[in-house]
Amino acid sequence: MESVLLIGKPGERFNSLHEFLSGKLHVQYGSDNPEVLRASVNYSDPYVIAVYMEGFQEKQKQLFEAIDEVYPTVPVVTVGTFFEHEIFQSFEADDRYDILIRPASNEQVLEIINKAMAGRVELLKNRKKKILVVDDDGTSLRSIKAILESQYEVFLVNSGVKALASIEKYQPDLIVLDYEMPGCDGKHTLSLIRAEEEFKDIPVIFLTGISDQWHVKAVLELKPAGYLLKPPNPQILLDKIQSVLA
Repeated sequence: MESVLLIGKPGERFNSLHEFLSGKLHVQYGSDNPEVLRASVNYSDPYVIAVYMEGFQEKQKQLFEAIDEVYPTVPVVTVGTFFEHEIFQSFEADDRYDILIRPASNEQVLEIINKAMAGRVELLKNRKKKILVVDDDGTSLRSIKAILESQYEVFLVNSGVKALASIEKYQPDLIVLDYEMPGCDGKHTLSLIRAEEEFKDIPVIFLTGISDQWHVKAVLELKPAGYLLKPPNPQILLDKIQSVLA
């Protein structure tokens, strides 16, 4: 869902803005504490970050450092006085920042957020989709990457254990997952993915090297977005991914 991460110090004006925006958009509240922001795992990747700077002082520069670290590509709308913007102008020189000078009405804040969100939606629409491929076989990883890389941004990991950290890092649109892996196999890896609220809806296509009836039934019982036999036919793999992401 297209969401706004609203950051600021609770107070009369901030609370009024929060209430107003919540009636128009999907709003998540973000702490103005940089360490809390860095440590949080509850935010899905927002489309826009709005920072209401009332009461901000120079020490809040650390907050903007955290925003740039955690959300390096997300547009940021800052709402503050001339003086507050002057403090943080080194960050706002980045062209992903939109500046609104207070006093500003809630409607004006909504307008600039909607503008930033429209730009973000268009950018995401035109970017390559991201595919994470999980397989313990290096030859298989390289082969699948060669099939996909002209149309997708492809990331490779060689174990189920590494998959979760990679999902958090790369935020893939789809996962291609080998069913037979030592240790943490495909079934276990999928259960770990689905146990995480922020990952559970990422579609997963299984690859399996075994085609007997029992094995295929076991794969299908996990309700993946699809499954293919290894080595996959390149066109069939591309068609399956395209149909799942459509």
